[in-house]
Amino acid sequence: MAEISEAPDSDSSKLFGSDSKAPQRPDSEPEFDPKLMRKTKPGLKRLFLTFSVLFSFLLGFPFLWKSVEIYRSPLPFREIDSLSTQLRSDTLLFPLHFHALFVGFDSDPDRLRWSILSEITKLTSQNPKCSDNYTLSVTVDLGSRCLRGRTSSPHSSSYQCGSVTGGDFVQNDDVAVDERLASVFGGKNNEYSMAVVKGVSERAVVGKYRHAWMVVGDGSDVEMAVVKVAEVLIKVFINGGREEGLIRNEFMPVGADGKIVLSFNLLNADPHDWVYDWDFEKIDDTLLTPMIEALGPVANISVESQVLYHTPKASFSYWNQKLESYVFSTKDLPFFVNSNEWHLDTSIAAGGRSKILQFAVYVPSAKECPLLLQLPNGEISKTNGFISPDLENMFEVFIGQFRQLFGFKSLNVYTGASGDWNLLPSERGFTEWELDVLSRQHTCFNLHSCATTLGSLSRLVQSLPRMIIKDEIGKQVKLSLEAAKLALSNASSGVYESSAASSSQARSLAEDAFFHPSIMSVSYYSFEHCFAVYSPFFLPVSMHVVLAALRELRRYKQEKAKYLAWKAKANTAT
Repeated sequence: MAEISEAPDSDSSKLFGSDSKAPQRPDSEPEFDPKLMRKTKPGLKRLFLTFSVLFSFLLGFPFLWKSVEIYRSPLPFREIDSLSTQLRSDTLLFPLHFHALFVGFDSDPDRLRWSILSEITKLTSQNPKCSDNYTLSVTVDLGSRCLRGRTSSPHSSSYQCGSVTGGDFVQNDDVAVDERLASVFGGKNNEYSMAVVKGVSERAVVGKYRHAWMVVGDGSDVEMAVVKVAEVLIKVFINGGREEGLIRNEFMPVGADGKIVLSFNLLNADPHDWVYDWDFEKIDDTLLTPMIEALGPVANISVESQVLYHTPKASFSYWNQKLESYVFSTKDLPFFVNSNEWHLDTSIAAGGRSKILQFAVYVPSAKECPLLLQLPNGEISKTNGFISPDLENMFEVFIGQFRQLFGFKSLNVYTGASGDWNLLPSERGFTEWELDVLSRQHTCFNLHSCATTLGSLSRLVQSLPRMIIKDEIGKQVKLSLEAAKLALSNASSGVYESSAASSSQARSLAEDAFFHPSIMSVSYYSFEHCFAVYSPFFLPVSMHVVLAALRELRRYKQEKAKYLAWKAKANTAT
C-alpha cells in the first residue's frame, strides 16, 4: 500500500537555470535527511489490512478445532472408582444360616451350638475377596418338646417340633428321606439344615436339596457328631466338596459374555465299515434341557450337534492280547485330535468371547475295534472306552465331564476327615446346594472382574483425551454399574440366583464397553497426530500471513520513527 506523504522538494536545477543559483534555505528551517526522516505521519490502512487477514486466520482456528473435535460421551468416573473401592476395601459377604437338628439326644442346645461354632471356625478359611456371613441355630427334638439354643437368627424357630423322628430313617431309602426332609425344612435359598438322628443303621448322606442327615448309633459320642456336622456345613455346603477352598481364581467354563456353547460331535472314522448316527433331539430334551435350565442364572448355554465322517485320529493304538482289544494310552491324548480332519468349530454362535466346549464321540474303524482307553495307572477306563456305548450312558459321561469343568466331582461319595458322606445326585446334573456354590462363586468373580474392567476403561479414557467415546459405550458402562449394584444388593440379601444373573450381566456389559470397536478405531489420535495431519494444508499459508504481519509492523514502526525524528528536529529548530 502506497504511503500518503508530502512531495519531495523539486530539484533546484530544474526550477532555475544551470547558471542561476538555488535560493538559500532560511536559517530557521532544519536540515532534512530523507533516509532518516519523513515529514508526514505514516498511514494505518496497510497495517490494518494486513492484521485483518491475520485475525481472520486466528478467528477461524476455533472453528477448525471444532470441526476435528472427537465426540466423547460422559462416563461416570466417580461411580466406577466407588465400585472398585468398595470391592477392594470391603469383603463381599454372603449371608448363610445353618440349622442343626438333633433328634433323640438329651443335650444342651447352647453347648452344642458353641461346639459347632468352634469347629466351624477351625474349618473356615478367609478369602480376601468374598466370604460368608453365617449364623447358626441348634434345636434338640426330644419328641414331646424341643430345646432351642439362644440365637439372634430369624430362622431359629422355623422347625416344627416332632416333624422328624427316628422312624423316618428306618428304611434305607435315601431318596424318600431326602424328599421328606425337603418338606420339613422348606429349602430356603440361604438356609442349610443338618439332621443328626439316633438309630440302628449308621449312615451319612447329603441330599440334592439344601440339607443333609446323619444316623448314628446309641453309643456314638455327640462330640464326634458335632465335628461331622461342622465339616459337612463348611466343606460341602460352602466349599462344594472342593479341596482348593471357597472361590477359585477364575470361573473357567463361562465366557466373558456369560455364554457357553456346548458342541456335541459324533465322529465316524471310516464310513466304509459302518456309519453311526444319533437321536440328539431326544437326548437334548431329556438330559440336557433340565441341566441348562438349572444353570440359567450362572450361564447362558446353547447346544449344537453334528455328525462328521472320515475323521481319523492322528495317533496310533496297539493290540493288547490279554484284553483282546486295541488300547490307546491317555498320554497320547494331545495327539488324538486331528485338527486338519476334525472340523469341530462350525458354530456361528460361538463367536466373540463365548466359551465353546467340544464333546466328541469317536467311532473307530473296523480294523481298530474294539478300542479302549488306558488310564495313567494302567487300568482301563470304565467310561471312555469307545465300544458303542448306550446313548444315554454316553451323555451321562458328558454331563460328568461338564461337572468337572465347574469343579465338581462325578463320584457320589465325599470323603472327609471325619468319614464318608453319600451324595445324592440330581436329575438336573447339579444339586441345589451345588448351584448355590456356583452362584456365590460366579457372583464374586464377576463383580471383581467387572470392577477391574471398568477401572481399566476409566484409566484408558482419561489418559487419551482424543479417544472416541460413543453414546453406546456410555450406556453400557451405566447399565453395567446398575447391574453390579443390583448384584451386590441381592448378594447381601442372600438371593443367590438373582445376584449371579445380575453379576453376569454387569461383567458382560463391562467387557462390551471395554472392547467396543470404536475404541480401537483409527479415528482417535493425539494432538500431535492431529497437527501432523492438518499442518500441510494450513501451515504454509499461515506462516506467510504471520511473517507478512510481522514485516508490516516492523515497517510501520520504522516509518513512524522517521516522522518522530523529523518533528523533533523541527521543534528544535523553531
